[in-house]
Amino acid sequence: MDSRHYIIRGGVEGRKRLQKLSQVMWPTTLELLERARIAPGMHCLDFGCGSGDLTVEMARIVGPEGAVVGTDIDETKLELARDDARAQGLTNIRFRQADVVPDDEEASFDLVYGRFVLSHLPDPADALKRLGRALKPGGVIVVEDLDIHGHFSYPDCPALWRYVDLYSQAARRRGVDANIGPRLPGLLLDSDFAPVHMHVVQPAGLDSDIKLLIPLTVENIAASVMEDGLATSAEMDRIIADLYAFARDPHTVMSIPRVIQAWGRKAAA
Repeated sequence: MDSRHYIIRGGVEGRKRLQKLSQVMWPTTLELLERARIAPGMHCLDFGCGSGDLTVEMARIVGPEGAVVGTDIDETKLELARDDARAQGLTNIRFRQADVVPDDEEASFDLVYGRFVLSHLPDPADALKRLGRALKPGGVIVVEDLDIHGHFSYPDCPALWRYVDLYSQAARRRGVDANIGPRLPGLLLDSDFAPVHMHVVQPAGLDSDIKLLIPLTVENIAASVMEDGLATSAEMDRIIADLYAFARDPHTVMSIPRVIQAWGRKAAA
């Protein structure tokens, strides 16, 4: 994974958005992990772990007899994640700076998981092959990613659709796919995982936490959008202001992008 392909700001500012995202996504991600049969004692990888919030939850699930490794390219976020894990007294968790998976972790994991990572990679198929090598025979891979065009709002919010257009354009310019979600089952099958299962989720509602994710995301892609010449600073300010106003109105409804979840198993030896 190359930071040049990553649209969303990293570091401390980016971590705040990721923490909000983790809160919103946790109920549906927990259901996904349960479908994939995560269990105490497992050795798991959370690739592209970001702020590490989910890595911590996985460490709690697998318990002291299990272990979780979280990887990311952003060392700033990893160091903050290490601090959080230490503060919570978790000793079965490690955070490593790595491009998807460390080279010395081949055939090490019972389960590998990644959320909203493949949509930032120019070659997701190669990443899945590398992750497959990191799995033990019979291990399971679990991924979830977005379909950026799958938003909705009520009433209609023009600023939302301008954001979707800008995000999509910025992704294309970086050679990545912001609508990779529907491709996930096929990508897993092409990487020799079987059987492959899928599920679709989409947090939405009146809840301000869900709705505020959208303007937070726009704030964190603004630099990439302006760097590409897709919008001016004044336009980005207007989009952000309109989205915050929409999100804070208790009568409006807004969703995050449609999220496709997929999981499959590596062949047993």
